[in-house]
Parts: sequence; structure tokens; C-alpha cells
Amino acid sequence: MEKVIQIQHGKIVQLNQVVLDDVNLEVNSDELVFLIGKTGSGKSSLLKVLYGELSLSSGSGKVAGFSVNDLNKRSIPQLRRAIGVVFQDFQLLTDRSVAENLYFVMRATGWKDKREMENRAKTVLGMVGLETKGQVQAHQLSGGEQQRVAIARALINHPKLILADEPTGNLDPETSAEIMKLIIAVSKEEKAAVLMATHDMAMIEKFPGRVIRVEDGKLKPLETMHQFDPFTPMFE
Repeated sequence: MEKVIQIQHGKIVQLNQVVLDDVNLEVNSDELVFLIGKTGSGKSSLLKVLYGELSLSSGSGKVAGFSVNDLNKRSIPQLRRAIGVVFQDFQLLTDRSVAENLYFVMRATGWKDKREMENRAKTVLGMVGLETKGQVQAHQLSGGEQQRVAIARALINHPKLILADEPTGNLDPETSAEIMKLIIAVSKEEKAAVLMATHDMAMIEKFPGRVIRVEDGKLKPLETMHQFDPFTPMFE
């Protein structure tokens, strides 16, 4: 079992304010882990450290085999190739087709062969149930479909880790449950860990995993009632 996240005694500072201190976090390759906490508690800041947008001010950290202490312009794209990120607001290029959104990420992470790119795009769109939507403009899709494209985009490079920042925050409850099931299913298929920031406690009850509360500048593990396979939803 591989540890895809290892942070020891990490400190995260933004705008000269300590956001999180003494962060100790380990996530294994087969885990589903939820980050909960109030808006502004530091959940997104932690995710930004994990995908290379913020640096640790002190302490040490490794994500998917990359040290987050000494990332540079060359190593950040390599780190991002090893992880997939799903945002609340989808962050699609709305003036381009679904396929072009995927090719954009491929080119940014070093793909060159056009046929390989086309084949991988078809594969990941098939995984999220959008195999017929490649030529549709992103802005023409429903919110749930746009989030499916965002998940497909996160899967492009066979990630070891999927980071999800409130991925169901802009969706209705029924669509949220579908997206959550999809994230879990594809992460299991890709053998990727999932670390998800969320406010949705109903989702945590329905899809139990490990739960960490972000509060008062600290990470506080919560004991959960459910001690079984986190990839098996409690309810259909």
C-alpha cells in the first residue's frame, strides 16, 4: 500500500497569516478521506499545497512521490500529472468543446501524440458516461455533465490521487449523489486515493470514509461510526 500524501508538522501561511499549523496528514492509495470545516477554515489552502499552488512555510511534505517543499517550474507540472483535481465551479474552458478541454490539459502535461490524446480522451469520457459529448461545447452541458467532464479531465494522467474541492457544491442533491458515486467508482478503477473537501454531511454519511475536521488552524481526525469499506455506499 502506497502513501500518496505524507505531511509532517506542516505550516501553511497566506497573506502573512498562519492558516494551518502542525499539519500531520497521511493518506494511503486506497483511501477515501473527507475534509470538513467552516468556510475559511483552511481546507482549500491545504489542497492548494497538495497540488503545488501554495508552499509549506515549514515542515515537510510529499505528494504522489514529489516533495512539496522544493517545487519549481519544472516539477509542478510533473506533480500535477500525478494527481487529478476537481473543483466546485468546474473550471472548464466554456468556449471550447469537451474534447478540447481535455486536450488542453494533455498538452499542458506533456502529451504530444495526437492519436494517443484522442484515444485517452475517448476512454475517460467513456468512464464518466459522456462518450458521445466530445464535440459539444462545454457551455451547452448541464451542471452535472460539466462536473463529469471535470472528473474526466482529472483522470487523464492515471492519477495516484484525486483532490476534490467541494465537487458537489453547485449541484442539486440527486446530481450530487451521482457525481459522488462516479468519483468513487473511477477512483477505484484507477486505484487512486480521494481527498475531498466538503460541507455536505449527508454525503459523508452515505459514502463513509475517513473524516478530518479542519478547525482552529489544526487537522482533527474524527472517529466515524462506520468501520467498513469506504467504497461501498450505505444506501442506494
